[in-house]
Amino acid sequence: MAGSETARPARSERGAGSIMAVAVIAGAVVTFAALAPLSLVLQAKVAAAGAADAAALAAADAAVGIIAGPPCERAGEVATANETKLRACQVDGVIVTVRVAVTAAGFDVGATATAGPAPQ
Repeated sequence: MAGSETARPARSERGAGSIMAVAVIAGAVVTFAALAPLSLVLQAKVAAAGAADAAALAAADAAVGIIAGPPCERAGEVATANETKLRACQVDGVIVTVRVAVTAAGFDVGATATAGPAPQ
């Protein structure tokens, strides 16, 4: 039998497409699971920025006398109405700086805003 090679049976590729499909789906699920909390945090950051702006404007209105009440109290009311918590409020004459925060996906997300009359 010199010169004759033994024939090996070819390996079948049956089922390879199923394995590939499962791998692609698993990769998509893992990617989505990793990006979902990031999306929630970014959405909370935008919401916190809007709440900080509104709270600062309300506090500035109180500081110049457009609405009644202490500026930081007004800022706290507006922050609460926007489902955030007032973390800091600093009044410098008629200019008010506030910091608000909200918890999203286990992270404390905050934003700061300053409001007051336009410079002359």
